[in-house]
Amino acid sequence: MSLPAPIRAALKLPAVCAPMFLVSGPALVREACLAGLVGGLPRQNARTFSEFESWLAEISSATERFEGETGTAAGPLAVNLATRVRDDELSQNFDLCARYGVKIVITVGGDPTDLIRRAHDVGLLVFHDVTSLRFAEKAIAAGADGLNCIGAGGGGHSGTLSHLAMIPKIRSMFDGVIVMGGAVSNGATIRAAEVLGADLAYLGTRFIATRESMAPQAYKDMLVSQGSSDLAYTDRIAGVAANWLVESMRMVGLDPADLPVPTGRGMRHDHLPAQAEPWKNIWSAGQGIDLIDDVPTVRDLVLRLRAEYVAACRVPDMLEQASPPA
Repeated sequence: MSLPAPIRAALKLPAVCAPMFLVSGPALVREACLAGLVGGLPRQNARTFSEFESWLAEISSATERFEGETGTAAGPLAVNLATRVRDDELSQNFDLCARYGVKIVITVGGDPTDLIRRAHDVGLLVFHDVTSLRFAEKAIAAGADGLNCIGAGGGGHSGTLSHLAMIPKIRSMFDGVIVMGGAVSNGATIRAAEVLGADLAYLGTRFIATRESMAPQAYKDMLVSQGSSDLAYTDRIAGVAANWLVESMRMVGLDPADLPVPTGRGMRHDHLPAQAEPWKNIWSAGQGIDLIDDVPTVRDLVLRLRAEYVAACRVPDMLEQASPPA
C-alpha cells in the first residue's frame, strides 16, 4: 500500500511535522496542516481529555474554514497515541479522531498490534516509529500501514543506521508507507527521502525552531546558536538512546562527561536529580540543527522548504549531460 491518493493530493510537500512531546500544540499543528503538510499532534501534550478535544476542534475549525475560503485541501491531521492505554481511553480517543477528521494515528514504543487492529476497525491508518530493522520487522508483523523510519542523526529517540541503508532495505521488505526521519531540515533532504524510496519525510527539530511551537524561547535560541558538535547521543538521559543538547545538560547541573547511569530498563529518568527533566529542561535535537539559523513562522518555513524541494527535483540528470562515449 502506497500513500493513499486523498492524503497525497492534500499535500503541498511530502512531509510530516512530527508530533513532539511538550513542543507540538494546536498552533504548530494547525499551521502545518494549513501549509499542506501532515500535522502530528501528541495526545500526551494535552493535560486533560477535554483540553485535547478543544485542540482538535480548534485545528478542525481552522482547516475547514481554510478549505471553504480557498477551495484547497488542508494537510491531513495525525494524532500520536500511546500503545499502552486502557480500552475505554483508547475508544474515547478513537471517537475524537472520527469526530474531528483525523486520518492517521502515530505510535511509538511497545507492541502496537492491538492498537493497530482497533484503529483499522474504525478506518484509521497507523504509522509506527522504528529506529532499527528489527523494530521495522516487528511493526510490519503487527500490521502497521506506515513506518516512521528514524535513522542516524535524528532528534529524540533515534537509531544509528544510515538512511542510505535503512530506507532501501525497509522498502525491500515493506510495500506500505515509509516516512524517513533524522536530520531532515531542508527541502533537498525531503527530496532525498523520496530518492531513497520513502514516501514522506519526517521533520521534528526544524519545526521546534518556529514561532508557533510550544518550546521555550531559550530552546529555540539554542537550536540556532548550536551545531551537531554540541549534541550527545546517549541513553543516560531518558533510558533510551537519543541526541541531546549538551548545553541544556549543563544548565540543569549535569556533567555531560559523567552522566548518571539509569537504574532500570526502558524510557525512564528517575536516576537524574530532581531539577533535571528530559524534554522539559534537557532538550533534544537532531543533527539537522546544522541547517537551522532562524526561527520563522511555520508558513514561511514551509514556503522555503517547498522552494528548496522544487529546486532539488529539477537537478538535471548527470548521465544526460555526459558526453556520449567515443
